[in-house]
Amino acid sequence: MNKKKQFIWLSLILSKVCFSQSILEQYIQEGYQNNQSIQQQELTLEKSVYALKEAKSLFLPSISFMTDYFLAGGGRTVDFPAGDLLNPVYSSLNQLTNSNNFPQLDNQQILLNPDNFYDIKFRTTLPLLNLEIDYNRRIKREQVEMQKLEIDLYKRELAKEIKIAYFQYLQSLEAIKIYENALKLARESKRINESLFENDKANRTTLLRAENEITRFEAIRENAIQSSNSVKAYFNFLINKDLNDPVLVDSSYQSAAIFLGDSTSISEREELLKLKIGGNITQHLERLSKSYIVPKLNTFLDLGSQGFDWQYDNNTRYYFFGVSLQWDVFASGRNHYKIKQAQLDNKILQAQTDYVFSQLQLQFNTSVNNFNTSVFSYQAAISTFNSSQKFYADILRLYKEGQALYIELLDAQNQLIQSELQVNISLYDTYIKAAEIERANASLNVNIHSDEK
Repeated sequence: MNKKKQFIWLSLILSKVCFSQSILEQYIQEGYQNNQSIQQQELTLEKSVYALKEAKSLFLPSISFMTDYFLAGGGRTVDFPAGDLLNPVYSSLNQLTNSNNFPQLDNQQILLNPDNFYDIKFRTTLPLLNLEIDYNRRIKREQVEMQKLEIDLYKRELAKEIKIAYFQYLQSLEAIKIYENALKLARESKRINESLFENDKANRTTLLRAENEITRFEAIRENAIQSSNSVKAYFNFLINKDLNDPVLVDSSYQSAAIFLGDSTSISEREELLKLKIGGNITQHLERLSKSYIVPKLNTFLDLGSQGFDWQYDNNTRYYFFGVSLQWDVFASGRNHYKIKQAQLDNKILQAQTDYVFSQLQLQFNTSVNNFNTSVFSYQAAISTFNSSQKFYADILRLYKEGQALYIELLDAQNQLIQSELQVNISLYDTYIKAAEIERANASLNVNIHSDEK
């Protein structure tokens, strides 16, 4: 198959898988809504959003109410010679005034620790320059984007599993129909053999063999029904519904699809986008480790009251404004070592990105090759089935005319059934392989009909 024809086939199938599947699309959305793991991831995303809001709030002023009260006894004191300084003056004044209005004073010992002292204030702080806060905000923002990708990644994988299970279920239903048709052929063969036996043109062994064929296909059909029930249960499990709930069948997968363009790029894979965001985070961490070069500048304003014995008046009220500057000049090489670690993290992540890209490219190429194989198998199965139909019709006619053996009729019948089964298997296998390509190149819009966060 040439490249142009290959992409036409791929586009035809992908158009069926992606856009002509209203029933399946509804099931996928139902799986998104009911899946508990996705709900947990969305709660984690909500938590990351609040963490980002918290990081942004660090740029804004903060107001704190602060209260201190002190009781003290003992400790360091300051000697103040009040008596030595003032008593001579007071004595002279008493003599001049001929009174005792100016008493003698004792020398004082003043306690340095404030006793029965309170300090109540509102402190407002505001960072003026702090690169750590800025890089922390950037890191939190990248983590929110990474969590969104984590949800998309889980949705994409879930959508693929739902599609594969749905196609396998349709495949199982077609298999049941094929075995029911095989039963009809076996019963028709028995009817013919009964007629031939009554006319002495067939022996009893042939009639018994015809009856055994009916029993065999009944058993095979029953196994196919049980297998179909198991596939249905697994499909309902994926969309978190009752395992025995009926599954709607989309018959459009038996008809032709419309042409649609194809994408062969893997650049939108969430795995690569997550690594890219991880690279952004490591770069922010590296710059954060270098931010010690820039000093931190903060300002604050205190509005409060302080005094002894819970006194409150104009003399106790105060305001206190200040600006603080912190500059880490020397840290024994710790900052240098942090920078080296961040640089190595960048190199490690780059090597990991290259490796993951190669893996995903290999996965995509393998998916395309598998799809091409399934297309060839489907075309071959169609050709074989058409030949088997003609061969069976010819053998059946010859057998009725007595010109063919019953073993030849059975062989033709089995060839017809197996070729029809192969058509069914290869048809839905083509859809499954297309779903794998859709997963490999991240072409499914996992956010369709989803609410924006």
